[in-house]
Amino acid sequence: MSIEVVNASKFYGKQKALDTVSFSIKTGEIVGFLGPNGAGKSTMMKIITTYIKQDEGEIIINGFDTLTKEADVKKSVGYLPEHNPLYLEMYVLEYLEFLATIHKVSKNRINEVIGLVGLTPEKHKNINELSKGYRQRVGIAAALLHNPEVLILDEPTTGLDPNQLIEIRNLIKEIGKTKTVLFSTHIMQEVEAVCNRVIILNKGRVVADNTINELTKEKSLTAVFTALTR
Repeated sequence: MSIEVVNASKFYGKQKALDTVSFSIKTGEIVGFLGPNGAGKSTMMKIITTYIKQDEGEIIINGFDTLTKEADVKKSVGYLPEHNPLYLEMYVLEYLEFLATIHKVSKNRINEVIGLVGLTPEKHKNINELSKGYRQRVGIAAALLHNPEVLILDEPTTGLDPNQLIEIRNLIKEIGKTKTVLFSTHIMQEVEAVCNRVIILNKGRVVADNTINELTKEKSLTAVFTALTR
């Protein structure tokens, strides 16, 4: 398994943000990670990326324990947070070259990733000049630069227009052919279009974990989500 989460819990003071959460994800799966605001999705994603640590339970990423092999986990994971952190004053190529020095990857890899995410026509532009869709591509390129086995995407399609949605959706599907993708969103149509499986959190607990086909046998995904999280 690329991602194994076993009885993970996280406390913020007396509040239990995650309550004995367990799931596993295989390579080549694109999994929609759903839940209402405050359900614990971002907390879980931050723990998987080692940005924060769980208080209880075990999390193994690509064979590495997040508590004892943090550096190895970071090499295995690419992360696009909800608020895409970019240096807007830098040029696209300049920004990716800067990150490449940190990750110690070759210039060939920079060009490979630029081509993969469709940034070739924009690579000499200032990031501040790019549309929201192209900025998201830069963020995904940054997450992919060190060629991680696991990609964590937190709300990657928020604020995109319909054409940009289709472009980013197709990009995620292409990436998901060879990598494990955990994809958080509030847009049910995106989940149905991109993901083959869904995990739903509510109040820090897993309330559903199944394929799209199984979950939507009798109801729409929106109806299922509403019934489980209201």
